[in-house]
Amino acid sequence: MGLVIDGANRNDMKLTRATLESIPKKVEEHRQEALKKGPQNLCLDKGYDYPEVRQLVDEFGLRAHIRSRGEEKNQKAHSKRFRARRWVVERTHSWMNRYRRVLIRWEKKAKNYLAILHFACACIVWNPCLFG
Repeated sequence: MGLVIDGANRNDMKLTRATLESIPKKVEEHRQEALKKGPQNLCLDKGYDYPEVRQLVDEFGLRAHIRSRGEEKNQKAHSKRFRARRWVVERTHSWMNRYRRVLIRWEKKAKNYLAILHFACACIVWNPCLFG
């Protein structure tokens, strides 16, 4: 998982490169091995629907799934077997918001808050109750 901290008033697409570059080296090596089998998927919402983002995602060897507003709703209405993909991100945000220190930012320094986010992610990954 890649993490980048910035203000809430910052456009999502401007943080795409920094987020993809923040993926740890070990994960990146594993991803490179997986890319030999085929491109991996990256699911994004309307905030990333720009040609620059699509080009950047291609540069990182990923397949972009970017939905525009209303597109998901229309597909769901026409297909009984339709499954949304963004729920994984929303679920992870919900898990992270269970940690009060993440939900309410008390840290003044960005590097301290980033450390708290990494710690929350580690707790989520190692929590057996979340995965059954």
